[in-house]
Amino acid sequence: MNYRFSISIISCFFSITSGCYLNAQKKVWTVDDCIQYALEKNIQVQQAQVSSSISNENLMLAKASWYPYLSSSARQSYNWNNVVNSTTGTTTFKGTDGVNISAGSAMTIYNGSKIRNNVKLTETNYEASQYNIEVIKETVSLNVLNAYLQVLYSEEQVKNDTDQIASLAQQLNLAGERLKLGAIANSDYLQVKSQLATEKQTLATAQSQLAINRIALMQIMEFPITSDFQIQHPNLDSLINQKRIPDPVEIYQTALGIKPEVKNAELIKKSTQFGIDLAKANYYPSLSLNAGVSTSYSGYQTSYSTSYRPGTTFGDQLKNNISPSIGLSASIPIYQNRQVKTGVEVAKLNLNNAELNELNTKDMLRKAIEQACQNVVSNQIEYEASAEAYQAVKESYDVSSEKYDRGLMSSVDFLIQKTTFIASQSTFLQSKYALIFSYKILDFYAGQPLSFNNKNK
Repeated sequence: MNYRFSISIISCFFSITSGCYLNAQKKVWTVDDCIQYALEKNIQVQQAQVSSSISNENLMLAKASWYPYLSSSARQSYNWNNVVNSTTGTTTFKGTDGVNISAGSAMTIYNGSKIRNNVKLTETNYEASQYNIEVIKETVSLNVLNAYLQVLYSEEQVKNDTDQIASLAQQLNLAGERLKLGAIANSDYLQVKSQLATEKQTLATAQSQLAINRIALMQIMEFPITSDFQIQHPNLDSLINQKRIPDPVEIYQTALGIKPEVKNAELIKKSTQFGIDLAKANYYPSLSLNAGVSTSYSGYQTSYSTSYRPGTTFGDQLKNNISPSIGLSASIPIYQNRQVKTGVEVAKLNLNNAELNELNTKDMLRKAIEQACQNVVSNQIEYEASAEAYQAVKESYDVSSEKYDRGLMSSVDFLIQKTTFIASQSTFLQSKYALIFSYKILDFYAGQPLSFNNKNK
């Protein structure tokens, strides 16, 4: 009995300590953690990596074309024939076996530089596929950052709404005391009570939006939905209103040298240029070197055979029948129903299309950077205006709150001031996160990391 009791105590102890350990180890996700996890789990990223591996295999196959190939074959056969006995002159329908063994090799000597151009083409395609992976990773990273900031914004909105409810609940209690003393009318009390109910509804909406934004972030990350998911709250003060004056031309020139979509478009154009040379190679003859060796064994010989020697063994026949060969083969195109000409023209059109794609990629990048620069300027102005308005409204609200507490302001006038303050606070919060996101977008085009390199709040 004492033994069982001791075991129960020990089990309980380990359960408690392990639970404390798990709580202590509960992960708080930074934006870097979220991005890294999303990049590891994102299906599009994985598909791009598979496509890149396929391109690498095609490259190795193209390089292998430089080398000769070697093949061999063996055939076992059974035949039935009329065999004439040279001594008696009689004919016998007899079945015998036969073996043929051969090996051959061939090597391309000249084919209009087709192998060389094909190697360059597949090599360029493989390099382009690497940049395509980076393009997808950047898109995923931006989506994670945006979702991350949406969660931060929603959490701050919920906090503000909770504080407003707590403040108004105190004012409702004060209004109730004044109603009992006959200092205010019942309608004034009901107005404060109604406003409290409205703000509770606003809080419920904010909490619902927070849950939606948190789920959206987890889904972008391909993270299983859980209520325990928590993100880090970085100190964003250093990112607020840096009074930047971005130069779109300078940022664009920087982006041209580092953005993977530009590199990808350039390499695709380069690949199509090799495609033209590859198509033109079909105009030229090809020359290849061939070599082989074969031997055979036959289980019977006719009476007219001069090579047959009675008692020849399997090994003797294979040795005596060895027949090596070597030769050159040439293929000269004369008329191919316009196939080569069409192939060359299509390759040229592919180059034209690749050039247009490169121009479009760079044009879209330029426009995105111009818009990002303008967003920074506009959001800085809006933030300054909303910050100034919020400060002014807050000062007015603080005065109104003091007057209301002293009974020097009616509930109607106070609630008007409070509604104005809540709206101003919400506008200020929105402008704050819009400015932060616009800064991070600008940093993204300038090649800066998307993380928040600062301490927690």
